[in-house]
Amino acid sequence: MLEIPCPWCGRRNESEFVCAGEADRKRPIDPEAETEAAWTDYLYNSANPKGLVREWWWHVNGCTLWFQIDRDTVTHEIKPVEVSPK
Repeated sequence: MLEIPCPWCGRRNESEFVCAGEADRKRPIDPEAETEAAWTDYLYNSANPKGLVREWWWHVNGCTLWFQIDRDTVTHEIKPVEVSPK
């Protein structure tokens, strides 16, 4: 089980959080202009690289705030936390 370092609550069990995926993914500016295949690709596929990945996490069962962490997908080592703008 991972311990996620929430910037407001400290280290907590990962069961308190929801991972929203890669933070570097950009939503299309005009989704209606996208082809169905391109939109499907955006919604359902991610890069899923090995190594360090920046991720969005939501502390759903705690302070309910969003933040980013850098997590190594191989070792699960977590790097410093970034606080999201309110």
